[in-house]
Amino acid sequence: MEVVKQTAGASHAAEARKRFWTPSRREALVGWLFLIPEIVGMLLLNVFALGFSLYLSFSKWDMLSGLPGIKWIGLGNYKELFHDPAIAEALKNNLLYTVMTVPIPIAIALVLAVVINNSVFLKSYFKVVFFIPYISSIIAIAAVWSALLHPSLGPVNQLLMQLGIDAPPKWLVDPKTSLLSIAIIGTWASLGYTIIIYTAGLTNISNEIYEASEIDGASPLKKFFRITVPLLRPTTFFLAITMLIGSFKVFDIISYLTEGGPNNSSTVLVYRIYEEGFRNYDMGYASAISWLLFAIIGIITAATWKLGKD
Repeated sequence: MEVVKQTAGASHAAEARKRFWTPSRREALVGWLFLIPEIVGMLLLNVFALGFSLYLSFSKWDMLSGLPGIKWIGLGNYKELFHDPAIAEALKNNLLYTVMTVPIPIAIALVLAVVINNSVFLKSYFKVVFFIPYISSIIAIAAVWSALLHPSLGPVNQLLMQLGIDAPPKWLVDPKTSLLSIAIIGTWASLGYTIIIYTAGLTNISNEIYEASEIDGASPLKKFFRITVPLLRPTTFFLAITMLIGSFKVFDIISYLTEGGPNNSSTVLVYRIYEEGFRNYDMGYASAISWLLFAIIGIITAATWKLGKD
């Protein structure tokens, strides 16, 4: 009798497991098993790192002293932050760089995208030509531009002197033009991406709209401002958000070309984070700067989002 009961119990348990582990649940389990490494990585590299940096922003920590060297100082880093002239200058440079590398390149890319889409043969060729700098190494691009903008031997200044300009700009080595030079290089490197995005947006505009406007006697300029620009507003909004964030994250090109100089004329917030954290080893102050940067990007993105929705 006992054997019969045990057999019946085992059969019932096997049946219950079979009902529970349906094909859909098995597929879901396999999916979660594949996701576990990504989830663990996200928790460790994103969530934990974010929380730890927030804690460090209220602490004083010389990275060389190890974890026992962390000392809680409350708002000390933030008080220092808002009285640090180097941070004010870096923020000013960041805003200037954003102004030079967001609205102006967007306008240039829009015009070029319309010209390529409507008036140029071998459109695919020109798209590839403009896109190559975007997929190239930014350090390689910076090295080429560093040679081009050499104050005395560079081809750019050689050409300017040939045109009669006796004292051409010193570009990267002059505090007055260093940030402008970096903005020009950054714009040139990213212009192809912006053009490709605008070209994709133009393909979604029906030719019937343009044909109807031609029947009404609209000029090319009027079609551009009355049809193309308004219908590309979502594309422009997307580019503005991504380029705004990218302009506040610029680091590699500045680190390679100027190291924030001369006289801190090209120092930006990310480069200040690098200097404080990995040169001065003050990770607490570096974390405070990073949270200031996070807040600035959040505010500007929210404002842009609001303007884009109105």
